[in-house]
Amino acid sequence: MLPGLVGAFGAAVAYGLGSVLQAVAARSTPTVDGLDPRLMLRLAASWRYLLGVGLDVVGFVLSIAAVRTLPLFVVQAVVASFLAITAVVGAVVLKMRLRRSDRVGLVVVVAGLVLVGLSAAEDRAVDVVRAEEWGVLVATVVLALVAVPLARLSGAAGAAALGAVAGLAFGLTSVAARMLPGSLAPDALLGSLEVLLESPATYALGLAGALALLTYSTALQRGTVTQATAPLVVGETVLPAVVGLVLLGDRPREGWGWVAVAGFVLAVAGAVSLSRHGEVTDHDLGDAPHPGAPPTPTTPTGSPE
Repeated sequence: MLPGLVGAFGAAVAYGLGSVLQAVAARSTPTVDGLDPRLMLRLAASWRYLLGVGLDVVGFVLSIAAVRTLPLFVVQAVVASFLAITAVVGAVVLKMRLRRSDRVGLVVVVAGLVLVGLSAAEDRAVDVVRAEEWGVLVATVVLALVAVPLARLSGAAGAAALGAVAGLAFGLTSVAARMLPGSLAPDALLGSLEVLLESPATYALGLAGALALLTYSTALQRGTVTQATAPLVVGETVLPAVVGLVLLGDRPREGWGWVAVAGFVLAVAGAVSLSRHGEVTDHDLGDAPHPGAPPTPTTPTGSPE
């Protein structure tokens, strides 16, 4: 169980650093209309975006390893703490001020993760039928279709809607990874290749990952990072946790159910409260904005933060 927890925390660190780099790249790239895959080609010209995606890939691999050994509610709660990592990195490296509410959010995240970790039990193998694998693929396709009209929303509504879609897509990648047949161990992966290519969960994993990257990058252009990231955190944690408990046999330690629920709620709530720390600007990193980029939205004077 310890390697799974280490992998989940490693994924959170990678996602936290990657989110900062991707946010800066997305906000300094000319905006697109609707859900335009060409945005990814434009972002590919930014070394920060490529490095951020590279860190996401590292986090993704670590999270897949974690969900193969731990319940989904544990892994997703830990991964959600990437916003706490972002807040700490911002405070230490970029000298971003931590308000009292931010410090409280960090304490809440840590407390939630401690409770989740204490309540964790090693994952038990559960047979997944082919219909369930098809189900996660169909759900991914439906989510992609829903994202198309939502991408036409502008401003805060568009950022929140696409952030939620990205969160659900990230959640589906975790569910699909849990359903993958065969062994993903490096020494056995080649032997499992045929059965992996026959599984609908494999294609759901790839499609959901691409959808998550595209919708989150587009959401970052619609509004503030806070508006895009808060619904993402909720979507990527709650959906896999529910699916894991209902379909995949996830269970906390015997008698620790209330501890698991309390820890999960605290970790997610604390992470959402820290979502503003993805709001890193080009000025913070010492660069001028892209000449075709939209102005960075700011919080109106007097409005709650």
